Amino acid sequence: MTINHVEGENKGHVMLYALSTCGWCKRTKGLLEDMKVDFYYTEVDLLQGTERAEAIDAIKKWNPRCSFPSLVYNDSQCIIGFDEAKIKEILK
Repeated sequence: MTINHVEGENKGHVMLYALSTCGWCKRTKGLLEDMKVDFYYTEVDLLQGTERAEAIDAIKKWNPRCSFPSLVYNDSQCIIGFDEAKIKEILK
């Protein structure tokens, strides 16, 4: 699966599953960039074939509805949707 990396301050492993056309996904990505957090992301709608299937399987482990954005933190919790307060709380 194609995963992009944005360098910043290490606050733990942050993985964002997003759609390139989703406004809430863009806001989540922008918030992470504004907070200068080191994170990884993939835009699932731009993936094809096995890469897309792999991404969807990974999301469904955390978010069975497979909605976006899905932000997985330290492989231990998932924030579904744009929840600025919750994101800031776990990444403070």
